[in-house]
Amino acid sequence: MSSLPAEGSPNPPTFKSKDNPAFILHGALKTGFEEQPVPEVGPDEVLVEVKKTGICGSDVHFYNTGKMGLVSLLEPMCLGHESSGIIVQLGSNVAAQAQAAEQLTKKLAEENEGADNSSARGVVGKRALDLGTRVTMEPGVTCRMCVDCRGGKYQICEHMVFAAYPPSRGGTLQRYYKLPADLVYPLPDSVDLVYGAMMEPLSVAVHAVATTGGMRTGWNVLITGAGPVGLLAMAVAKGLGAGRIVGVDINEERLNFAKEYAATDTYIPIKQKGNESRAEYSVRAAADLLLSCGIPERGPGSIDLVVDATGAEVCVQMGLNAVRPGGTYVQTGFGPPDVQIPMFRVVTNEITLKGGWRYGNGDYPLAIDLVARGLVDLKPLLTHTFKFKDALDAFEITKNGKDEDGKFVIKCVIDGPE
Repeated sequence: MSSLPAEGSPNPPTFKSKDNPAFILHGALKTGFEEQPVPEVGPDEVLVEVKKTGICGSDVHFYNTGKMGLVSLLEPMCLGHESSGIIVQLGSNVAAQAQAAEQLTKKLAEENEGADNSSARGVVGKRALDLGTRVTMEPGVTCRMCVDCRGGKYQICEHMVFAAYPPSRGGTLQRYYKLPADLVYPLPDSVDLVYGAMMEPLSVAVHAVATTGGMRTGWNVLITGAGPVGLLAMAVAKGLGAGRIVGVDINEERLNFAKEYAATDTYIPIKQKGNESRAEYSVRAAADLLLSCGIPERGPGSIDLVVDATGAEVCVQMGLNAVRPGGTYVQTGFGPPDVQIPMFRVVTNEITLKGGWRYGNGDYPLAIDLVARGLVDLKPLLTHTFKFKDALDAFEITKNGKDEDGKFVIKCVIDGPE
């Protein structure tokens, strides 16, 4: 007979909520603080009190222009989706699982009388969430029923409801946010909540480099773009044992940081000639990149994997011209909706061209593990922190790329409401 309580049987502890202020975007450069209803959790959901939220490039696009790519803001929307926090309410089924885990802990301790109870708790460990659990939050809820979800590619679910991404109106820059219980991940004690808020962009990098790019130990990797995602992609490549990691950007200050952080080589693209097409320029720039870094076009030591974190057409073209025959190219950055690519080279050299969209199965757990094991260091990337009441200032310096003292911004994190 099962020792698990009947589904939904426990009555979760009464939850006494505070107010729920939120940072709302009304249109391009139009924001304000507004009170929102406290979400009601379903049986399989948890309510998280948000403690830290990072600013993403997509947040800045929506803030600055009211749109991102082909997606436009049609009604007021709470910003934010890179968050961590503490579980303050459990749905009834989640509470049942927590109770069952506690019972199992006690049973194991009794069977090993005299042993440290913490060891028994470690065995149960991550079987269930509980009140007070520190978590990082995966902010996209899918239908779980379509062909893509059932095929393990839930990140491309056509019914995805993603925080702070229209038509969703709910972002995480508020006190409370609810999610299905399997979309929050407990943080190890060694990982601070502020770095828990950076697991979302790190998972994007994990998805691009490891899951989609299929990077193997010893591969040589080219990363175009030294913004947050590009830098994190370099860090993931380093953590997973890449051979050479070449960082490309037009900003020398960012490249200097990249070299200190994770890149083995850096490259600032040569200038385009006045009478030169972008396609012609990209071929010349790719050749100059390889020559400058002493990298062969093909064979041992050549570029096995390219990840573009810019979306700029010239970077796309340069990356496809730099990767070795038979290599892999992953597009994860956003730029113009349509770009020209060197299709003849892609086809005749059997280059694998892939899109890398957000994150999927296993990406969050791997991101957390890389940080917990010290293989990826997030601390150097955290350049600015702000109180919730100063969220607008945080968006302004992120948009500008530098603060009032001239310090460049990599990752800015906002505290939850006090």
